[in-house]
This record gives sequence, structure tokens and C-alpha cells, in this order.
Amino acid sequence: MSVVGLLSVELYVPDAQSLKDKRMVLRRVKDRLKKFNISVAETEHQELWQRAALAVVTVRTTPAAVDEALTAVVNEIERVAPSMVTRTHVDFLT
Repeated sequence: MSVVGLLSVELYVPDAQSLKDKRMVLRRVKDRLKKFNISVAETEHQELWQRAALAVVTVRTTPAAVDEALTAVVNEIERVAPSMVTRTHVDFLT
């Protein structure tokens, strides 16, 4: 049986002065997440300079494996973009 995990992450990018600045930060974050075998997309606030919402999805065999993978993703985001994460939420879909 497969378990799908959906991680929603909201970011505040205080130094962004344009959409280009924000997208540079998001590109850096998304590039660092490639090693986790997940899918990631910007899902909200595309037109705002200093806000972003990312959706991260993974499929694993157990809820514990999903939780472990998504926790590692959150830790990596916080490492790449320190103090920018304002909210995270995980949903499990079966």
C-alpha cells in the first residue's frame, strides 16, 4: 500500500524587491530539494514579491517513511532559506 504525503510550506522572502528576486530564492530551494525524490511546485502567491507557497509531494510505503522524508525536506528548506518559513502543514493521503 502506498501513502502519499503533501507538505504545504509558506515562505516570507523579506529581501525580495521583485518577482525575479523571489524566484531566485525559490529556484535555489527547489534545486536543493531534488535529492529527496519528491515533487515540488509553487502553488500560491505567484504575483507577490515577498510571499511564496510551495507544495511538496512524496509517495512512500508507510506513514513513518513519509513523515521522515517530509521532515528532512523542511529541515533542508530551513537550512537553505533561514528564517523564511512561516508555516508548514502535512497531510497524508491514502
